[in-house]
Amino acid sequence: MQDFTSQANKNGITLLDNGRCQFCGADYQRGVFECMDNYNFGLQHLDFNNPEHLLSRFLSVDAHALQHPEIHGRWSNHFHLTRMNLILEKNQTWDYKKSPMLSDYLNTYKLNKSNEFLIIPKPFDRGKITAKNLNKATTANECVELIKKWAEEVYHSWSASHSIVSKIASGFLENIYN
Repeated sequence: MQDFTSQANKNGITLLDNGRCQFCGADYQRGVFECMDNYNFGLQHLDFNNPEHLLSRFLSVDAHALQHPEIHGRWSNHFHLTRMNLILEKNQTWDYKKSPMLSDYLNTYKLNKSNEFLIIPKPFDRGKITAKNLNKATTANECVELIKKWAEEVYHSWSASHSIVSKIASGFLENIYN
């Protein structure tokens, strides 16, 4: 996996190192660099041995990635939005075993869909909650609830691509359960 600065360069994006994050709009001093540095701080209340907390971890990764698609690979959007669909819409529990399975499924899927792109919402229109808001949580329950709201906001902001990822998610489920 490339680091986010290399991926931004590959995507022709100039990263700003001052002010708000240029993608999610979080109020930082060093822009996207501080946003990336601080992402994990808000997760300190979670116990990843707890299945509900682990699910929140996956949703937080997806929400953050989809608020910053310009610094990830194009197929990353498919992965994160499909996983959100599986969790939020298809009520799937998630664990570390399923992520590589989804990745493998997408690798096969994209062979026939090499020209498929998801419609990326404009910066600052990808949900109002950001990773910075997680720092306000004082308990694990607050953190879990905030992550769920964050994930739902971000997922909703990508609604133009829901029909695509819903089909991918259904195909994935048929593939792993057959």
